[in-house]
This record gives sequence, structure tokens and C-alpha cells, in this order.
Amino acid sequence: DHGCEYMTGGTAVILGGVGKNFAAGMSGGVAYVLDEDNDLYTKLNRSLVGYYHVETDEDKHKLTKLIEEHIRYTGSPLARRILSELDEYLPKFKKVIPHDYKRITELTQQFISEGDDAEEAQVKAFELMRRG
Repeated sequence: DHGCEYMTGGTAVILGGVGKNFAAGMSGGVAYVLDEDNDLYTKLNRSLVGYYHVETDEDKHKLTKLIEEHIRYTGSPLARRILSELDEYLPKFKKVIPHDYKRITELTQQFISEGDDAEEAQVKAFELMRRG
């Protein structure tokens, strides 16, 4: 219960079940959750966070690297199975991200693609979000 409740940044990978109130108060960062029972949506405060399938190459790469790191540190049999059957497991993962954090991340990437450096893009994105 209450996992990632006050997460403000970084990345978490959850390979086990989650309880009620997951990501309540989460203001930043990303959590990749293995949702084998496809019931994660019942445990989230969806007014604050969204959940999405892991579809982009960037997300797939990040998730894979984090699971590999988990194996290195723990030897987890579950993590090994997930990597060996990644095509089967990947659709079961959900990306949980706060709505505002997602929007500011998208705006930052947009400004970078328009030629701004990362710091300038973040400032512009923040100012645009602040103004509403």
C-alpha cells in the first residue's frame, strides 16, 4: 500500500504487486509496474497520475537496463525470467507518471527539438506550465 506515495523524481521498477493508493502524492519521476493481473488502474489516484503501456524505444531500453541492473545486484529469478521472455512480459508493464510531470517532460523535449539546450528548454517548459 502507498508505494511511490511521495516520489518526486527518479525511476522505480516494481516487479511485485502493489496495494491501494499507489503513487498518491507522486509529483515527479516514473514508475514502471509489472501489472500481471491488469488491475493497476484500480489502485491509482488517476486524478494525479496516468498510466500507459511501455511502447517507446526509450522506455523499453530504460526498463530493460534497470531490470538487468536488478539482476546484477540481486540475482532475482523473476527478473531473469522477465528478460528471457521480454516480448511476453513487456505488454504487462505500465508506465506511471504524474500528469504535470509528463506534460513538462514533453514540452522540454519539444523545445530541445526546436533548438534550445536542455536547461533553456526546461526553463521555458516550466514557465509555460506556470502560466497555465
